[in-house]
Amino acid sequence: MICNNLSVNGEGHLTFAGVDTVSMAAKYATPLMLMDESKIREKMTIYREAMKEYFTEDSMPLFASKALSFKYIYKLADSENIGIDCVSAGEIYTAVQAGFPMEKAYFHGNSKTEDEIRYAMESGAGHFVCDSIEEVSVIDEIARDMGITQKILLRITPGIDPHTHKKISTGSVDSKFGVAIETNQAYELVEKTLALKNIELMGYHCHIGSQIFEYDPFCDAARIMIKFIADTRDMFGFTAKELNLGGGMGVRYTEDDPEIDYRANIRGIAEIVRSLCSEYSLNMPKILMEPGRSIVADAGMTLYTAGYLKEITGLKNYISIDGGMTDNPRFTLYQSPYTVLLANRMNDSCDYKCTVAGRCCESGDIIQEDVMLPKPCRGDIIAVLTTGAYNYSMASHYNKVPKPAVVMITDGEDHIVIKRETYADMIANEV
Repeated sequence: MICNNLSVNGEGHLTFAGVDTVSMAAKYATPLMLMDESKIREKMTIYREAMKEYFTEDSMPLFASKALSFKYIYKLADSENIGIDCVSAGEIYTAVQAGFPMEKAYFHGNSKTEDEIRYAMESGAGHFVCDSIEEVSVIDEIARDMGITQKILLRITPGIDPHTHKKISTGSVDSKFGVAIETNQAYELVEKTLALKNIELMGYHCHIGSQIFEYDPFCDAARIMIKFIADTRDMFGFTAKELNLGGGMGVRYTEDDPEIDYRANIRGIAEIVRSLCSEYSLNMPKILMEPGRSIVADAGMTLYTAGYLKEITGLKNYISIDGGMTDNPRFTLYQSPYTVLLANRMNDSCDYKCTVAGRCCESGDIIQEDVMLPKPCRGDIIAVLTTGAYNYSMASHYNKVPKPAVVMITDGEDHIVIKRETYADMIANEV
């Protein structure tokens, strides 16, 4: 098993976080997303404690809301004493409704509207992460109108290619995110920002991409950013108090993926940061990181009910399911690998090759191609592992398919954290 919260019980059923997945499917219907609270807390703790130990006492992780945003996740983040990053007013609103302390919220996004900026300020968002001088100027004007000084970080592009999928790589010079060091525009951005009266520049942010298994790209980013802090100190007399190194550490979707020791990675990055701060005569800044996928991905699983088996002689076999790209578009977007299991027949031989096909009217609606399973039958329960990140958060109503329920497993007990949508829910705003 690719994760330690999975096992097989005496009935040959897959268990997840100590509960029988087949029983969960019967109780709540499918498609169904299960989440393991203890696994989420475990990962939050690893980041929080390692960052406090190896960086500075006030350093902390910020849960990347885009991976999975709903009220309960913000309650967990609050109880684990970590921050959050949000990329829309909708994510901020959800966090506010959950009672999250918004001074620990960082508001991202390369195209924040004026209404979103005002709402974030009214909600008490602690920091904005800014993507251009135009955005910084707008924030300065709105802050002036509201009679406040807004803390910000500037998003800097370090010019690193982490060799991940091009659609989730964000650190190259030509990325839509941030301002590049290589073109000298990052230095111009710092100089112009420092001249504004209603902005308090706290430091810098970078993010090189997602689902990165290699350790070196994070170290390279740290080196570039610490040098940038030293350079801007020497050029403008400004020393950054905060450095956000972003997120992006990978997770295991299949047995072929390597295991990552997140604590060891943080320790190694800290050693580089500490050494460079000494070399450049800098006090170590408060370090922030933005784990999202690595906190919630393997804490999630999606259950489907098998529909019809279609065998195309000599070519391909398809098993249809009652979900698909509406609740998991990642294969369609990125050809993402997943581990797929037949949850109610875990002891049967996996000797049948088939493609797991979604229900939508799209040829590309596939969950996984050519997986080996026991020959599936209508009514079997198909489990797709490691779906906690970028599944529910990217879900849609395409083909007017309702979004699934999300059930949290807490100390062996199941409880609903997001209700299953009804048809009425989907058309509630239609007139």
